[in-house]
Amino acid sequence: MALVKTINLPTWITLSRLVGIPFLLYLMQSTVPSMRWWAVVLFAVIAATDWLDGYLARRLNQVTDLGKFLDPLVDKLMVMAPLLALLSEGKLAVWGVFLILAREVAIAGWRVSKTTISGANLWGKLKTVSQIAAILLLMAPLPEPVPQLALVTFWISVALTLWSGLLYLLPGRD
Repeated sequence: MALVKTINLPTWITLSRLVGIPFLLYLMQSTVPSMRWWAVVLFAVIAATDWLDGYLARRLNQVTDLGKFLDPLVDKLMVMAPLLALLSEGKLAVWGVFLILAREVAIAGWRVSKTTISGANLWGKLKTVSQIAAILLLMAPLPEPVPQLALVTFWISVALTLWSGLLYLLPGRD
């Protein structure tokens, strides 16, 4: 119970993102266009809370180690859950999703080995934004050429994911 009392508003917002993921996956199972649009809306809201919790943490001076730990973890789940659902629909190449997952696991492991928890850098933020954009486009039941644009956006996000991961691992980053 003591942990609940120590969780601040930005961290509650981060946790709300986690709670939304099962609902997102439920909506994504439907082939009915209106349900898919609800999935798009829900994912957009979940993704917006990623920005909101960070903004509030800085604005209210409530940046915590717990928040810096939970935020990227929940971000990874927020991105991987719909990517896996899209993969099961045959909309993505397995190896592209694997590259994203491998980078995320590698960087999470690398971060755990550090004595201090650092926030995301600019490339990490660009990676997340590109992944969100690709997922939104891939989920939306839109006619051609949007699905092709969605795939291009996905591959750009894969490239940014790998680049940002490489930058984390380069010597001298600390």
